[in-house]
Amino acid sequence: MPSKIGKGGALLISLASVFLFVAGWEIVCRMGVIEPLFMPAPSRILWRAQKMIEAGTLLQHTLASARRVMVGFMVSSLVAIPVGILIGSSRFLKAIFDPFITLLRPLPSMSWIPLSLLWLGISETQKYSIVFMGSFAPSLLYIIEATKNIDPLLIRAARNLGASQVDVMREVILPGALPQIIAGLKVMLGIAWTCIISAELVAAREGLGFMIMNGKEYFQTDTVMLGMVLISLTVMIIDLVFRRFERKLLPWTR
Repeated sequence: MPSKIGKGGALLISLASVFLFVAGWEIVCRMGVIEPLFMPAPSRILWRAQKMIEAGTLLQHTLASARRVMVGFMVSSLVAIPVGILIGSSRFLKAIFDPFITLLRPLPSMSWIPLSLLWLGISETQKYSIVFMGSFAPSLLYIIEATKNIDPLLIRAARNLGASQVDVMREVILPGALPQIIAGLKVMLGIAWTCIISAELVAAREGLGFMIMNGKEYFQTDTVMLGMVLISLTVMIIDLVFRRFERKLLPWTR
């Protein structure tokens, strides 16, 4: 096998592997090896997608989930980034907040659903709060660790050159920690999707989680599989946008 593969070659190999997998899946289903109730054929999933597009519900469910994820995730990130940098650069603040972060971090998003329903009811704010609470503590930990990993020699050098604490934060700590912070936030984006699907499975009138649960209730396995595929495709699209944003924000890491 060749030791080096170009970008074009890698793309062709990836497309070929996906095509062979889907073709094999379709053939196995058409031969009757797998019961359609348990695993529908790709053509059946595409048929269900076409029907839902014609009814106008597919885009509605996808956009509802994507909106909830992005709003909750962005609010979580906007709070976690400055708080995490402050805690990560101060032993005093870390000593104060560390017990609370340790307490919140293990709690899964599902554990917040009963309280959020009690406080906010079945509303959009409740969905945003689930994403926020499910992703905030892990994001904070990523940011604190990224801040702590800054070389202290760089901080001392900046201070010896007369930089103030604000200058050190802006010119040394933030640029140095940003690559790790963005890498951590990309991981947290996947967790944010887990949070919203959990919330929509329990209490929602639209969204991919609601669509999956509705398909399960009516034994429409193709609807369940379609919802799962749409979650993966939506995350892939958001990740591509994230990468382009990362290249513009961090040109020195190329």
